[in-house]
Amino acid sequence: MTVIVRDNPSASRFEAEVDGKPAGFAEYLRSEGLVVYPHTVVDPAFEGRGVGSALALFALDDARERAVAVLATCPFIAGWMQRHPEYQDLAYQNRSRVSD
Repeated sequence: MTVIVRDNPSASRFEAEVDGKPAGFAEYLRSEGLVVYPHTVVDPAFEGRGVGSALALFALDDARERAVAVLATCPFIAGWMQRHPEYQDLAYQNRSRVSD
């Protein structure tokens, strides 16, 4: 099974598909220097198959490429960031402490 994630800027979300079928999405709100990830949804048929992780990874890599801080109000993405310390430098809280 391969998860493909694409940015859909017109819908302000990243969309995942598996075998050509929609499998989930992660919404975003972008502003200068910050991206907010408020909500992630994985279709129940694809839960436990790495779709959420693929969305989180894609979203956070996108934030890193854009050099913006991340405010993850979505519990899934926030939890994913906590479990992957290599992405914690993107957290808005960590960046605001550095700039104080």
